[in-house]
Parts: sequence; C-alpha cells; structure tokens
Amino acid sequence: MYDLIIGLYALIARLISPFHKKAGLMVHGQKQTFRTLREKRDPHSKYIWFHAASLGEFEQGRPMMEKIKKESPEYKILLTFFSPSGYEIRKNYEGADIVCYLPFDFYKNAKRFLDLASPSLAIFIKYEFWMNYLNQLRKRNIPTYLISAIFRPDQIFFKPYASNYRGVLKDFNWLFVQDQNSLDLLKKYNILNTSISGDTRFDRVYEIYNQQKAIPSIEQFLHTGERETDFTLIAGSSWPKDEELFISYFNKHPEMKLIIAPHEIHEEHIQYIVSRLKRPYALLSGADEMEIAKADCLIIDSFGLLSSIYRYGNAAYIGGGFGEGIHNILEAAVYGIPVIFGPNHQKFKEANDLIGCNGGFSIKDDTSFNQLMDDFLADKGKLIEAGKQAENYVKRSLGATTIILDKIVEDLQIKP
Repeated sequence: MYDLIIGLYALIARLISPFHKKAGLMVHGQKQTFRTLREKRDPHSKYIWFHAASLGEFEQGRPMMEKIKKESPEYKILLTFFSPSGYEIRKNYEGADIVCYLPFDFYKNAKRFLDLASPSLAIFIKYEFWMNYLNQLRKRNIPTYLISAIFRPDQIFFKPYASNYRGVLKDFNWLFVQDQNSLDLLKKYNILNTSISGDTRFDRVYEIYNQQKAIPSIEQFLHTGERETDFTLIAGSSWPKDEELFISYFNKHPEMKLIIAPHEIHEEHIQYIVSRLKRPYALLSGADEMEIAKADCLIIDSFGLLSSIYRYGNAAYIGGGFGEGIHNILEAAVYGIPVIFGPNHQKFKEANDLIGCNGGFSIKDDTSFNQLMDDFLADKGKLIEAGKQAENYVKRSLGATTIILDKIVEDLQIKP
C-alpha cells in the first residue's frame, strides 16, 4: 500500500510538472541527484547526511550542520531537500559540501541513493518518514536520528490501521523530541528509543540575533519624513487573508508604520498588496531615498532579509495562520517583540507556549486583531511586557543543538 501511494504521488507530480512550477522544479531536480552524487562525492571522505523537507526544517538543522563543520571537520555534509521551496533557496548553502533533491521513496531509489551517498550517519529533521530510505539505513547499520520532532495522537503512526507504518519510527537509532507529550505518546506505543531535547530552531534564531546587522534602507524608512512613528508593525510571511486584516487597520491609523515581507513575492501578489494600500508605500527593490522618505509602508519584495528586519519592529504579525499553519514566529520573538498570528497554530508548540506566557497572541478575525492592536497602541507598557515575555521564552529554550550532538558524538565516538 505504501509503495502504491508513493507511486501515485510521483505520477501526479510528473503529470502536472509541465504546468506547475514547483512540481516541475522537483521532478527535474530529482533527475539530477544521482549524477550530482557521482560527480561531487569524495570517495575518500566521510559524510553526514541531513535531510530537510523544506526551508523551515533546514533552519532547524542548520545549527547542527555548522557545529559539526566547525568541531568535526573530518566529516563532510550532504544536504537533501524534498521541496523546491527549500532547495531552490539553499542550493548554494556553503555549510554543506553537497546539496541535492531526495528522489521519490521507491525501493530502487533508496538503494541507489545510499549506494552512492554511503553516509556514516543520517539525520532527518522534524518530519519526513520515508519507509524505504529508513529501512535501507537500518539494514546497512547506518546510525539514523530524528531531531526536533513533535508527535500528536492524530498523526498516521497512531491510527489503528497504520501499525505497520508506525514501525518506521523504530528504524531510527534515536528520536529527539521537543516536548513531554511527544515522549509520552511514543512510549505508549512502546517506542522507547527517544528523549526530550527541545527544538534546535531556538539556537538558530538566537544565532541570527547575535549576528544582526543594520539595514540602512530600513533605518531610513523609520527615521525619515515629516513624522516620526512610535509604532512599527512587521508583517512577515504574509498571505492575502493576513494582509486583509493588517492593511485595513494600517490604512486607518496614521500613527503607525508598516513593513510587509510577504510569503510570495511574485508580481501578482505584490500588486494585490499595493491595491489595498491607501497610504504612501515603497518597494524595497526599486525605492530611492525620496520614495522611502515619503512612504508609510515598505514592501520587502526580496528574500533573505526578514529574520533581520524583525529587530526594527514593535510587534510582529506572522502569516499563515488562516491557511495550513503559521510560519516561523521565533525569528520575531527573539528580538523581544510580541508576535501575532492567525487561528491555525495548534500544531505549533512554540505558538501555544508563547500564548501561555503572554508573549504571543492568536487572532481569529478583524475584530480581534483590531482590539489587540488598539491595546498595544494605547498601552506601551503592555506592549513592552509582552515583548519581554517572548524574548525570555526563547532564551529559556536554548540548548537543543548541544544536547543532540552530545548523543551523536558519543555514538560516533567523535571528539568535539
């Protein structure tokens, strides 16, 4: 049944690839994987294989990759992605020696991939439980780990009809989970090769925080013009439903400024944002000093800046909560500002934790968003206190990378 599902998924991807950009990139990229491994893999070197579904999982694994490169340079890094949204952005990542797509999880692909890659150790980040790859890793006695994982009772592993698939969890030598609930759930099903490590994303966002650099165009936007502002909202990874809320509020409140870094920056989406604005705006990519000086809203129409831009905000709105789920809220929280997001956050431990400590706020519609914003604008003390709670939560949660690496170092007998 599993192989049938994978086969159908692969067939659909190939059929739509001429018309669907992401599917096309994935199908084309997978065709290059085996050639990439043949040409780039050094047969005299030892490799640690990291697999990330997409960009978010890559960021979770990045602190470990960089720590291994620094402390154990005798190991090289092989990094694979399944999604184009990860590979296309990080295909030139300097921290990895080889970056490529992971081919569909057919038995022949898994066997061929591991024959060519021959890793000394494999690390899967948070998600992605590919049965054929994991079975092959176990059969070859290659130590395999899952890091920053989180499990919920509604996942397929724990369905009565999926007991065979649940067996893939025992293919891992060790599962590092984020919380006690995940640990208890796994033990309920007699999966004992697990421990709590926390989430490596906290280490990553704190690393970015410590490396923060000034962005002159943002500083110019915030400190030029006829009027200074006491409140700037940073809207990160936003989608149209998110933008309906905060742009409507922004249009009616001249005392605030707005920076929007949308999740998608294609022309159609940028024009949609522009069409809703009733106050002066500028696009970062083409703005001159005069346009920035006149703007009340700055649209970030390029990738790679958002995690550094949050430092300039008084509060952050994180998109995705009216769709499949919120994007990275920790990138904002580390700067000591409250984070706001939509209702679809239940699967995200950090969101629930931030709500619990009053550093994060979930809104369900324009009424709840407007009320929260009114409170922040009227009560600066509440705004500052919420930001402190967010920052303290991030600092309390640091250290997962070290916990995980201590275990892996022990298993590989690597001396840091």
